[in-house]
Amino acid sequence: MAEDIKLDQYTETLRSLIKNYKACSVSTEYGKVITNSDGILNISGLKNAQLNEVLIINDSLYALVLSLSSDLVGAVMLSEYSSVQEGDEVKRTNKTFSAPVGNSLAGRVINVLGKAQDEELDIQNVEWEQVERIAPGVMERQSVDQPLYTGVLAVDALIPIGKGQRELIIGDRQTGKTSLALDAIINQKGKDCYCVYVSIGQKNSTLFQIVKRLKEKEAMDYTVIVNASASDLPSLKFLAPFVGITIAEYWMKKGKDVLIVYDDLTQHAIAYRTLSLLLNFSPGREAFPGDIFYLHSRLLERSGRLSEEYGGGSITALPIIQTQADDISAYIPTNVISITDGQIFLKTLLFNQGQRPAIDVTLSVSRVGGAAQKKAIKDMSSTLKLELAQYFELLEFARFGSELNESTKFNLNLGSRILKCLIQNLGETRSPTDELFLLFLIRNRVIMSIEDVEKIIPFVRFALEEWNASPLLEEVDLNEKVSPELSEKLLEFAQKLLADFRNSG
Repeated sequence: MAEDIKLDQYTETLRSLIKNYKACSVSTEYGKVITNSDGILNISGLKNAQLNEVLIINDSLYALVLSLSSDLVGAVMLSEYSSVQEGDEVKRTNKTFSAPVGNSLAGRVINVLGKAQDEELDIQNVEWEQVERIAPGVMERQSVDQPLYTGVLAVDALIPIGKGQRELIIGDRQTGKTSLALDAIINQKGKDCYCVYVSIGQKNSTLFQIVKRLKEKEAMDYTVIVNASASDLPSLKFLAPFVGITIAEYWMKKGKDVLIVYDDLTQHAIAYRTLSLLLNFSPGREAFPGDIFYLHSRLLERSGRLSEEYGGGSITALPIIQTQADDISAYIPTNVISITDGQIFLKTLLFNQGQRPAIDVTLSVSRVGGAAQKKAIKDMSSTLKLELAQYFELLEFARFGSELNESTKFNLNLGSRILKCLIQNLGETRSPTDELFLLFLIRNRVIMSIEDVEKIIPFVRFALEEWNASPLLEEVDLNEKVSPELSEKLLEFAQKLLADFRNSG
């Protein structure tokens, strides 16, 4: 029979088969684990997997896709990985990594996977949103022109921060970086501003102290803490900031102001370097992968202030970077400095000398915050940075022991008194009107009447107590410069304060 079939019949049969062929979908829903190296998986069979997709292993464990090749998928475990064996079944979820968002998160401590870590009830009434998304475009934003007060005079006067700004806090370990950021969070009490604190690679004991401090200051009511501790997997440390910014974006889109602190992005970069090297990404400078700049830029670019058309909400970011031996020219510090709108540099030498916060005003800058300062504070602080810069410059010459003229002596005495006025203890935040009055005392050289420099701090505390009880407080308008009439009244009040302080001491 087969011998009787002619060549043209073969051709006709093939054409008929091709014409009536129906493509049937080949299932690529399941794959197999090929290797498991310290939580880094190579998986075969998932030809349609996408980046940042969540995978389920053995129906109980989760992994995240970070690398794609022609025949293998590279994934990192998001949970315990020692039980994962070669040949284990892997299932696609067709969903990218998501984070919980909602008002019920305020006051809670959660991990990167959205589970409660504060020994309270499970988190209820939350929505889930993808953590990777494109930052708002230029036309969706508006300029930074509203101040975000930290309650720290040195920052609000010299390096002002505006709502929607990204201000880097940079310095060596144990120089007060976290304390400065926490003071900013504490100062948002009663200002209708949500706060997000992202803890990356810190000890749980350290985080416990942070939570305790925020609770004591009643700041946890409007704050959510995202924790990826030192003992967590590098994948969780890598995802933590993106979970934090996703939570913040939810409130921003509702028209709220949000302050987010990343503590710290050095640990974040190290976690990403660990994952990249294990996934065989090409190493670059300091063994970091080539896209480390993009990692931080796409994170920090999601902060900003939306235009009124899009709700008018804002996210102000305070990323923290840890340096070594005050070296701000290293790879990660220079990267983040170039991404942000300014930096607050905390110096070890100043910290050891007792300056709190230990801000080096010569290396610290705010590129957009000046436009957000209120007129009264901007006017009173206009010469402050120059006076401090002159003081530090003259201090170098004074060390040689050469004879100093009267002008130099005056500038040195003034600078030392200004630094004393800027000292604030942990959690000792100040209101904008308090800051204005202190700047007035500096600008009008009232502090020069205190002969003993060590008495400046007690005088400042005494002056602020009297100031808050004074009827002059009602006459202050931060939106306008201090008028000559008000200036006379304040000067008279200050002279009375000096007399009372001398009599009390």
